Amino acid sequence: METFEKQWYVLHTYSGYENKVKENLLSRAQSMGMEDYIFRVCVPEEEEREVTKTGKEKVMMHKIFPGYVIVEMVMTDESWYIVRNTPGVTGFVGSHGAGSKPSPLLPEEIDSILSDMGEKTYQSDGKFEEGEVVKLISGPFEGLTGKIESMDLEEKKARLVVDMFGGETVVDVEFDQMDHLA
Repeated sequence: METFEKQWYVLHTYSGYENKVKENLLSRAQSMGMEDYIFRVCVPEEEEREVTKTGKEKVMMHKIFPGYVIVEMVMTDESWYIVRNTPGVTGFVGSHGAGSKPSPLLPEEIDSILSDMGEKTYQSDGKFEEGEVVKLISGPFEGLTGKIESMDLEEKKARLVVDMFGGETVVDVEFDQMDHLA
């Protein structure tokens, strides 16, 4: 069976419709059963502080790339078609037309964009099982291993039993703070 890797792609949208495209795309991924192919959708934004006429400081969100949305997905014919035909999407950046698949962003490009937004660049596949021993890859317990005692799939959190200070300690962590042991 062929394996596909999830990667980040850039979508061109109608300017001003970036958030609507994000909403539509996530909704379509869910309604069409494509959650295993279309993962995160981001509208790159940054905070901008503005001083009003009354002298009050207010924080505004400013789009870093107006008219563009980034999507983390596994590129298949079906996922490409669904994303491409989402209302408001005018096409993929890096596609040469005639049905050709676009080029993904390089890891350093997406890391830079996501870190500018304060987002995590690593996201686990979330397919963990109770009883599985995992390693912690971020957070205060980084570097430790633990056994999954229970999971909350809705909150994307797990309760682990970790060996710490010579005894077992129970800790709650988010899925993206842990990874499968190699």
